[in-house]
Amino acid sequence: MKFSANLSMLYQELPFLERIPAAAADGFTGVEFLGAYDQDVLEVRAALEAAGLRQVLFNVPSGDWAGGERGIACLPERVEEFEEGVARALEHARTLGCSLVNVLAGRVPEGLELDTALETLAENVRFAAHALAPAGVTVLLEAVNTRDVPGFALPTIADAAALLSRVQAPNTGLQFDVYHAQVMRGDLLATFERFRTAIQHVQIADNPGRHEPGTGEVNYSFLLPALRAAGYGGYIGAEYVPTTAGTGWLREFAPVPEPAWGATRGSAWEAAR
Repeated sequence: MKFSANLSMLYQELPFLERIPAAAADGFTGVEFLGAYDQDVLEVRAALEAAGLRQVLFNVPSGDWAGGERGIACLPERVEEFEEGVARALEHARTLGCSLVNVLAGRVPEGLELDTALETLAENVRFAAHALAPAGVTVLLEAVNTRDVPGFALPTIADAAALLSRVQAPNTGLQFDVYHAQVMRGDLLATFERFRTAIQHVQIADNPGRHEPGTGEVNYSFLLPALRAAGYGGYIGAEYVPTTAGTGWLREFAPVPEPAWGATRGSAWEAAR
């Protein structure tokens, strides 16, 4: 199995570019992030090349994250801002050689009809798919649970799949986030199998707390091999809030190489020791 480290959540004690070699030292072979639009994209590419890692996924700009926004794609008054964000995402995807870009729908504000929000979202995803297609990029939609993000426009993967049916663009798909799916419904393997043909990326975290696998109720020793047996061969993104357990869980599913003498070792590698 192939695992990518979400650099927006892991190694936060390190400057962003230093998180890339830390992920490599821990045994990840790819990285993903919510967005690194404040970074020099050429420096990010150089760091990835030096570490031998692949850029697996990132998000279209998703609004004021620190202010609580979790996407703007469903908001009619933010369409122009969304389209500008797609142009930035296209530049980054080409520079980083990344073929998956995620669109976060956002919260439906009070006073906005849900169907209006969903139609806006569908139009924006259609726009993004058309704009990113020449670069060979697939646009993904992700369901986000309404316990953590109340009012999110797509709370379940069934909602995200229904939205894609409105879009009708070939270079679109679903992101299956195990944590969000567990919070909303559970029945994880059956849910994955139901939407398997549309799922292009998987992310993992345990529940409760959104911590690393093995700290909660999800039986990853069963689930991850089952996903592979069901035909999933893509990257699995580690998108969790780390605890002192580090990345020891990774040893069960992927070999963690010993860094060469004198190589930089990430803090999670140290914790796993």
